[in-house]
Amino acid sequence: MTKIYQAAATELLNRRVPGTKAPRLNEAHRPTSLDDALNIQASMIDLRADKVGGWKCLLPLADDKFVVAPIFADTVQQGDDCKLFADNNAARVEPEIAFILGKDLPASPEGYSEEAINAAIGRCHMALELMQARFANDSGAEFYEKLADCLVNQGMFIGPEIAREKAFNAGKIAITVTQGDEVQTFEGEHPNGLAQTPIYWLINYMTRRGVDFKAGEAIITGSYCGIVEVAFNTTTTIDYAGIGQFDVTFIEQQ
Repeated sequence: MTKIYQAAATELLNRRVPGTKAPRLNEAHRPTSLDDALNIQASMIDLRADKVGGWKCLLPLADDKFVVAPIFADTVQQGDDCKLFADNNAARVEPEIAFILGKDLPASPEGYSEEAINAAIGRCHMALELMQARFANDSGAEFYEKLADCLVNQGMFIGPEIAREKAFNAGKIAITVTQGDEVQTFEGEHPNGLAQTPIYWLINYMTRRGVDFKAGEAIITGSYCGIVEVAFNTTTTIDYAGIGQFDVTFIEQQ
C-alpha cells in the first residue's frame, strides 16, 4: 500500500498550482477509508522538502469523518503581504485563531492531559486559513479524497499575537473585513464552542498514531465565519471585535 499512498500523495502535491480544478484521483490510488486518507497525508509530509509548519483540525464530524490535515512550513506566512493562489477568482480565507506550541509533544501511546497540552501552548494569534479547492465541482470526489488533499487548505497566515485569556474564551467573535468601501461583517461563532477544544482531540489522536508535534507548529481549529472572499492587491483590514485587528494585502501567486 505504501506505493499507492505515495502515488496519490505525489499527484495531490502536483495539483498545488494556480487554477487547478482537477478530476478525481485514479481509481487505483483513491483512499477508501480514514486510515488511507491519513496515510496519504503522511506520505505528502515525507515527500515535501519543507517540514510541517502547523495543523488544521476540528472535532470529528463522525466516527469515520475527521477534519485534520498538516500545513506545510513553506505555506505559513506573516507580515504585510500574503501570497496565495486565486480560487473562484478571489482570495479565499477563513478567520481563525492559531495556537503556537512552545514545547514539543512527542508521539505517545498514552496521549496527553488537557493540562499538559495547555502548558505546551506558547502563544495565540489571529490567523487566516488560506483556501484552494483543487477538485473540480463536478469531479465526484468523495470525503476521503478531499481529506487526503488536506481539505482545501493551501496555507496559513499568522497575524498579531493576542492575549491568551481572550483566545481561550473566544467562543463568539464579531468579525469585520474591510477593503476600501467594501465591508463584510460576520457574527462569528466557533464551530466547536471554544477554539482550543479541538486541539486536545488532535494531539491525543495523532500522537497515538505516532505523530510528533514540535515547538513552533501553529494549530488552527476552525473558522468563525466560514470562507470569506476578498480582492487581491488591496489593503485589507481584518478586525476581531474586542481582540485586535490587522492589515494585510493579498497577492495572487502565479
